[in-house]
Amino acid sequence: MGPGDKRTFKCDPFTNIKEPECIAKWQLIRLDMLLASYQGMLKWYGKMAPLQDKIIQFMQREINELDEADQWKTDDDDDEPEEEEEEEEEDI
Repeated sequence: MGPGDKRTFKCDPFTNIKEPECIAKWQLIRLDMLLASYQGMLKWYGKMAPLQDKIIQFMQREINELDEADQWKTDDDDDEPEEEEEEEEEDI
């Protein structure tokens, strides 16, 4: 560990391998970096989840209100064929 709790890596596995474990250490540091970025992403998703839930609820409410507002159009269309069928049955 270097100053400020940062990991320092003295060998570059692509140019100057001074120890046999250099590549293994480099892989461990890369895995640690990937894990840190993944944990940061999870924290960000945790902060965004409540906002996403609110947006989804709002959109569902808006869609339901639009469906209710347009319901009069479909109610009239559904009633007319039933009345016509009843009239046809009376004629028979």
